[in-house]
Amino acid sequence: MPKEAIVQPSIEAVEIIDSPIPVPTDKQVVIKVVVSGSNPKDWKIPLWKDLPHNPGDDIAGTVYSVGKGVYEFKPGDRVAALHETGAPNGSYAEYAVAPDWTTFRLPEHVSFEEAATVPVAALTSALALFGDMKLPAQWDQRAPIASAAGDPDMPKQPLLIYGATSAVGAFAAKLARLSGLSPIIGVAGRGAVQQVLGQEGLGTHLSHIFDAISSDGSFEVVARLVDPNGGIVNGVLPPLLFARDGKNFKFPEGVTFINTAVPFVHWHHQDFGYVWSRFLGRLLAEGRLKGHPYEVIPGGLHGVVAGLQNLKNGKNSACKYIFRMEETKNFLGMVGIDGQPSGVGADLADRKNTHPLRNFPFLPED
Repeated sequence: MPKEAIVQPSIEAVEIIDSPIPVPTDKQVVIKVVVSGSNPKDWKIPLWKDLPHNPGDDIAGTVYSVGKGVYEFKPGDRVAALHETGAPNGSYAEYAVAPDWTTFRLPEHVSFEEAATVPVAALTSALALFGDMKLPAQWDQRAPIASAAGDPDMPKQPLLIYGATSAVGAFAAKLARLSGLSPIIGVAGRGAVQQVLGQEGLGTHLSHIFDAISSDGSFEVVARLVDPNGGIVNGVLPPLLFARDGKNFKFPEGVTFINTAVPFVHWHHQDFGYVWSRFLGRLLAEGRLKGHPYEVIPGGLHGVVAGLQNLKNGKNSACKYIFRMEETKNFLGMVGIDGQPSGVGADLADRKNTHPLRNFPFLPED
């Protein structure tokens, strides 16, 4: 029977279980997973939910079956997809499920490894820039595409990306460049941003900032850089929970802050998810977009806990951890950080959940 990894809230073990092949609902695609990608949220959500969970959302593989309402995909198609956050049948399994509107085809020249780095990060950055911040996408007549070719008569639209080496930040830079936004100022840390702004003739503040980190002091940094009179800051986490002093932190009165949450493409912004998933497939096929650098964690599902621990401890740098399902062994039961059988249990009912994401709306409202 197919295997699935259930991450324990302690993030110290996963339980490898037998898991029947899912049966798709009307608009779902069941995918035989070849490679699963990981994201920082994958260790945060089990803590937040405080119960065992399969939090994987990045899927790359082949279509196994489709719901009766699916007409664009058929068994055998090479695809990548964004699994619905918090729903059953995540990507840490040999078979996973995704809605058809966040599934897209893969050309033969794009490997499953590369494809597994795309869905979460690329759709998050697209939603942040072109949905929530309402910057002009590539096909928008307002898009200053000509400025990327050096047309001096085209107006510039500067964008600062804090955390440009993260997967979300890197995809934001790639998509912004395709739309002709310029200059794109990528910040990997607390660098001399003001000096760069001066060199670009942009003064001391910017109108649009995307904070792809949204923790560890990033809010405090971008608050000093955003135009206090009408500037827009977009972040992937809420300041109330992740600013250094969340209860007292505030952006300047004239600044608009928007919190982008990619799960909304499954609930409130399905059309956006559909359009951008198809567009990502086209960009990959034409070579205009590449995946993020990645590192394969050996052992398939047995390597999941080690990968998530590394993410939690900040050991990865400018790469995505991915897992090849073919490397999963037949062992069932609890697996520790070293990929070996573990005695760590799932009975954590008495442990108080204090993780800040306990209040974050990863799931749709009732």
